[in-house]
Amino acid sequence: MVERNSRQTRQKEAVRRILRGQREFISAQELHELLAQAGEHVGLATVYRQLASLAQSGSVDTIEHKGSQLYRLCAAQRRHHHHLVCESCGKTVEIAPPNEDWLRSVAAAQGFTVSSHTLEVYGLCAQCQKATSTPRLL
Repeated sequence: MVERNSRQTRQKEAVRRILRGQREFISAQELHELLAQAGEHVGLATVYRQLASLAQSGSVDTIEHKGSQLYRLCAAQRRHHHHLVCESCGKTVEIAPPNEDWLRSVAAAQGFTVSSHTLEVYGLCAQCQKATSTPRLL
């Protein structure tokens, strides 16, 4: 996928470098802190702009978790995919998209045409389910 604003800047490369080192989704504020720790002087507003640009171009994935927008370079970055997201711990698992024919038929039945779609499935991962079902001793 090609970024619309393909101009390479020091800030954009710094944001990408930090994201490459992250396994989990992180917030713009966390990214900003990691940049500062790495000695990169990038303003928070610039971090938000760079993340928005990278997300719009498809270079990073974004999900919402507990009211915050989170970002990550995904392993499946160059192919269309979706996520299972744990509402408790934030663990994410990449999943294959639903059948395109099914999506288009559901949309057509309601008089819609599909231009794009995103799908994030929220619930509890196995560890968090186990933790909530296990009685805790005080």
